[in-house]
Amino acid sequence: MPTNASPRNVLVIRFSALGDVAITIPVLYSVCHAHPDTRFVMVTRQWSANLFIDRPANLVVRGVDVTNDYSGPWGMMRLAHQVRKQYQIDAVADLHSVLRSWIMGAVLRLRGVKIARIDKGHSEKRQLTKGKIRRQLTPTIDRYADVFNRLGLACDETFEGFNHAQTTVLPTKGQGERWVAIAPFSQHRGKEYPLAQMEQVIARLLECDEVKIILFGGGNKEKRQLATLADKYPRTTSLAGIQHGFTDEYAILRQCDVMVSMDSANMHLASLTGTPVVSVWGATHPWCGFMGWHQDAANAVQLDLPCRPCSIFGQEECRYDDYHCLRDLPPQLIVDRVMAVLNTVQQSQ
Repeated sequence: MPTNASPRNVLVIRFSALGDVAITIPVLYSVCHAHPDTRFVMVTRQWSANLFIDRPANLVVRGVDVTNDYSGPWGMMRLAHQVRKQYQIDAVADLHSVLRSWIMGAVLRLRGVKIARIDKGHSEKRQLTKGKIRRQLTPTIDRYADVFNRLGLACDETFEGFNHAQTTVLPTKGQGERWVAIAPFSQHRGKEYPLAQMEQVIARLLECDEVKIILFGGGNKEKRQLATLADKYPRTTSLAGIQHGFTDEYAILRQCDVMVSMDSANMHLASLTGTPVVSVWGATHPWCGFMGWHQDAANAVQLDLPCRPCSIFGQEECRYDDYHCLRDLPPQLIVDRVMAVLNTVQQSQ
């Protein structure tokens, strides 16, 4: 319960990216449950607002169009004035710490609103990518929790994941079937396993008659590539070609026994449903702090190379121009890890 000195209406800011917004959910939902008399107003982009299903009663999620409706500094200033007036904001949890959130924070600070901003650990991350340190950095989810702690809103983790299992997008899971979700794409080349090698993973997994593959992807090019794979291989469905929302996606992931994902948003969406993820890492590394929530580090498939990690987000060009961190990763390593997870899941049922 908040004390008299605790904030009553907290603005939470995280505009992007999708995976980073997804990581906020275990912290934000736990904080909401721990402080039921405080109202939390999450401001994010319109497309990521739909991530927040089954919201606590004291959580408001406002999706905004920062490209058109609230573009530029004046747009952010106008948004700050609007949310302060509408929700009587008396504290800000800035989980993004970019120019947009700085502008909103500056406007609200002038009104006496307390601001707590995420420490992204830029210095440590630079040292990590330059090879000066080689160790685990503070996970992003802990950095988010620290922001709320500094506002006097500490809490234990109570979020247990999304438990949806109902969707009409796919047929019901059959008796004895093992569903393997595969999300082979990423926004940056440095985080994307070559599709030809991922196809080998698919082919080898399908040697097990119980396995059914569900492919995840987004853009038009991805849809075409995944459709080609779905047509080529039996017991393989491309979700990219089926209209669905995040509620459906959560429900499908909940039924999956394991997901294979890059260091991407799909890893975090699967984590929110408690689905084990075999994650594939190239230019980036779990040490950077973006491992999926409650995921087993043993399921991170990667090569131990002195040049890794060379990037925090995967956008930098490979210094050797060949991305051997991904290209030299044997498909069988991924297959073996997936089968190990499937065996563990089967034994626990």
